[in-house]
Amino acid sequence: MTVLYLFDIDGTLLHAHGSGRGAFDAIMHERHGIADASEGIRYGGKTDPQIVDEIFVARMGRTSTPQERDAFLDAYVPRLQTLIANHGVLVLDGVVETLQFLAAQPPKRVRLGVATGNIKRGAQVKLEAAGLASWFDCGGYGCDSAVRAELVARAIERGREGHDVREVIVVGDTIHDIAAARACNATVVGVATGSDTAEQLAAADAVLRSMTELPAWHAARFG
Repeated sequence: MTVLYLFDIDGTLLHAHGSGRGAFDAIMHERHGIADASEGIRYGGKTDPQIVDEIFVARMGRTSTPQERDAFLDAYVPRLQTLIANHGVLVLDGVVETLQFLAAQPPKRVRLGVATGNIKRGAQVKLEAAGLASWFDCGGYGCDSAVRAELVARAIERGREGHDVREVIVVGDTIHDIAAARACNATVVGVATGSDTAEQLAAADAVLRSMTELPAWHAARFG
């Protein structure tokens, strides 16, 4: 039987040096003449469509239409690519070693996926820049749903395809990861490397200081 791990991206696997926020702000300035549009808006744990709507409400007094949201996110991806090409990404401590450890488990014992608020194209840009894309073969994304619990559920559905999954483990750095995992009856591991502190992540089944601690946690849980 298989353990399905679903990793958040930003703050859990990597830091993109504000490129996502910079791309959102650039699109708002180009399309609507509003500078620093996302100032004061918290990004951690939210989906890309959710962030677009929060920016529209804060700066324009209304949510975006579906057409505006789609056009915004279409323009966002190439801008994100440019900013990441200029600024790079930081792979967080222990991430590569943890993925190597999990991938080295006996066949069919572990499957690796992502559960992220990024739309899929944005997630791919970040993971490819970090050299991490090849580790993951399934996922749920902000383009699946603006609601995080729903995209996690979609990731679980995809992760179960072709595998007898006995446990789902969501790994993330925010309280939103915890809430989404709970809604899907998944185990959740909080990693205090992003926007929320270890104290704020206390409702998780386990709280790690960094990804360096995940192999030992896995070994203790599964032998």
